[in-house]
Amino acid sequence: PGKIIRSGYTPHYQAYSAYGQQYAQAQQAYVAAGNSEPIIEIDGKLQFGLPGQPIFPALSNDTILKPTLSWLLQSDHAGSTNAEFSYVTGGMSWHADYNVVAPVSGNLLEIVGWVTLDNQTGKTFQNAHIKLMAGDVSKIQPGMGIADSNGTFNALRMEAPAPAVTERSFDEYHLYTLERPSTLYDRETKQVEFVRATGVPSQRIYVYDGVKIDQNYRNYPMENIRDMENFGVQSNPKIWAMVEFKNSKENHLGLPLPKGRVRFYRRDTDSQLEFTGENLIDHTPTDETIRLYTGNVFDAVGERKRTFFKVDRNAHTVDESFEIKLRNHKKEPMDVRVIEHLYRWNNWDIAKNSDTFNKLDSKTIEFRVHIPADDEKVLTYTAHYTW
Repeated sequence: PGKIIRSGYTPHYQAYSAYGQQYAQAQQAYVAAGNSEPIIEIDGKLQFGLPGQPIFPALSNDTILKPTLSWLLQSDHAGSTNAEFSYVTGGMSWHADYNVVAPVSGNLLEIVGWVTLDNQTGKTFQNAHIKLMAGDVSKIQPGMGIADSNGTFNALRMEAPAPAVTERSFDEYHLYTLERPSTLYDRETKQVEFVRATGVPSQRIYVYDGVKIDQNYRNYPMENIRDMENFGVQSNPKIWAMVEFKNSKENHLGLPLPKGRVRFYRRDTDSQLEFTGENLIDHTPTDETIRLYTGNVFDAVGERKRTFFKVDRNAHTVDESFEIKLRNHKKEPMDVRVIEHLYRWNNWDIAKNSDTFNKLDSKTIEFRVHIPADDEKVLTYTAHYTW
């Protein structure tokens, strides 16, 4: 005979990423307060841990072990009728995952998209009819993260029948409907293929953004940095590799794509797939262009060096010159887009430049340069600021 003072509690760590920081902090605080171990009173003394196998008396008829809704319905006449019960709940989430495969050579892509369903509700849904809403739907709730589909779950099922998912516009969003009922077990992650496209034309883009701002200057206003000689002299040596393709019917796509993780692979000469990078896309409508950073180029290096700086505080002017070197150690030529930020002040013009440039916005210019194989390209420019 004994008395349970506290039953003890074990947190559900797998739910932390699904239900956000607020949920995780509440659970961790509960455990940190010493609530994870049971407390049992036996013969007037307290002890931690259960002494053997506890046996309890039978439950009464009004005992509720699970969350339960009790309804009282009133009608003006007796008889049977059908009713539909709908409510908003939590614990169920979904996101999209995309695999993008490039061939041994060339840039015609194969794209496969999966809907990933995560059931952390504590309940199994047998033969559920599932619709998924994609878009920025406003809902007041704690922040919810995207669960990693590579994590450990009770079950992982891969299904790819066609057509498994249909899509249509709905209000200001897009609705994806699973065409056949699906059973979702508690704490199960299930994936269903919803898009497959082959022969998607893409473009490999190389970008060099050589500005590396010291962390100490991150929040400085323009009035402070416009004549500061030490600002903007650090160089970023990395050249970015990016992949760009258009979500259009002409490119064998043309389906509104919900946001999710995109993983890139390239097929090796032995037909094995090798992972080459990943990134996230936002909700992407039809006929929009997707451009994703996949990593830094190994065999190419950039170097940005300031060669001249002059401040005339009486005339309110600054002149600043840069030399940018791009070294290509590949066995094939490269076309690189060089991004430069005119960060010192709003009024500026390019007084001298070795190569033509495009003005991308009020404070950004872009040079597009060609670098032969195993060669180097040097470009220079001078910016003149006035205020």
